[in-house]
Amino acid sequence: MIYSAIHVTRHIYQSPVAQSLNELRLTPRSLPGQQVREVNICIEPEPATWQSRKDYFGNEVITVGVYEPHSRFVIEAKSVVEVEAPSKDGISSIAWEEARDRIAAHPDDETLAALEFVYDSPFIATADELAEYARPTFAPGRPLAEALYELSHRIYTEFKYKPNSTSIHMPLLEVLGKRQGVCQDFAHVMIGALRSLGLPARYTSGYLRSSPGSHGAEASHAWVAAFVPGSGWLSYDPTNDVMPSDQHLTLAFGRDYGDVTPVKGVAVGGGSHSVEVEVTVKPLGGDAPEADASGDNASEEAE
Repeated sequence: MIYSAIHVTRHIYQSPVAQSLNELRLTPRSLPGQQVREVNICIEPEPATWQSRKDYFGNEVITVGVYEPHSRFVIEAKSVVEVEAPSKDGISSIAWEEARDRIAAHPDDETLAALEFVYDSPFIATADELAEYARPTFAPGRPLAEALYELSHRIYTEFKYKPNSTSIHMPLLEVLGKRQGVCQDFAHVMIGALRSLGLPARYTSGYLRSSPGSHGAEASHAWVAAFVPGSGWLSYDPTNDVMPSDQHLTLAFGRDYGDVTPVKGVAVGGGSHSVEVEVTVKPLGGDAPEADASGDNASEEAE
C-alpha cells in the first residue's frame, strides 16, 4: 500500500519570537516492509540554518534555526511511503521467561542490542506496580508473543482513550492508576510493564491510516515494539487493539516519547503561544505523485 502522509505544525505566538531552534523527526524510516519514496519539508519563516543527522537510534533528525523575529512558525511535511503487511507466520513460541533469560545473557549481537531497551528511560521507570499489572498475563511457561498480544489487548480494554486527560510529564504510575490517556500513555504503560518483567520494549512514533473507530489517526500516533528472540521486534498497538500492519507508517523509534518527539525546540520571547496540528494519511493509487505538502503534531514540544 502506498500512502501520502501530510503533517502540519503551526506555532502561533502572542508576541514576536526573537529566534528559535528546533529539532524535527518528521522523516519516515526506511525499514523492512517500509520504503520511503519521497519526503518534502517546508518551513516558514525560512530557516537561516538547516542541518541533517542520524540520532543514536538511526532516526533522521533535522535541526533548523530561525534568527529573525517571527510570530508564526509553520512546518509543512509530506511523505510518500510504501508499506507492506508483515508476515504473521513462523512467530517464535519461546516462553517469556526463557526469552528474558536469553536477553539478559545476550549471547549475540541481536540480543545485546535489544538489552538496552530493558532499562529505565526518562519517561518510563520500572516499578513493582507495573510488573504486578502485567503478571496475570505472563503465566509460567506462556509463549512470549502470545502474552504480548494479550497485554496489549488488556490495555485497550481496561484503559479509556481520553484526550487532554494526561500530560507527557504525568508520572507513569499515576497514568496506571487513572486508567485513561492517549496513545503515548498506552504505549508507555505497556513498555513500562514489560521492562518491569525484564523484557525489552521500545517506543515507536508514526502515523495511522484514518478508519472508523481508530484512535490517533489525526495526529502522530504511538505504539510498542517488543523483542522476541527468534522473531525480532514485533509491534503492538494497545490504543487500537491491533498488531501494526500496512496501515501504520513508522517515523522513528527510541526508549520513550522523549527520543522521538516530532518537533521540539526552544524560542526566545513570544510569550504565550498555541500549537495547531493536522495529520492526514491517504492511500495513493498507481505511481506516487510528487510530494509537496506539510506536517504537525499536537504532542510536539516547544519551550
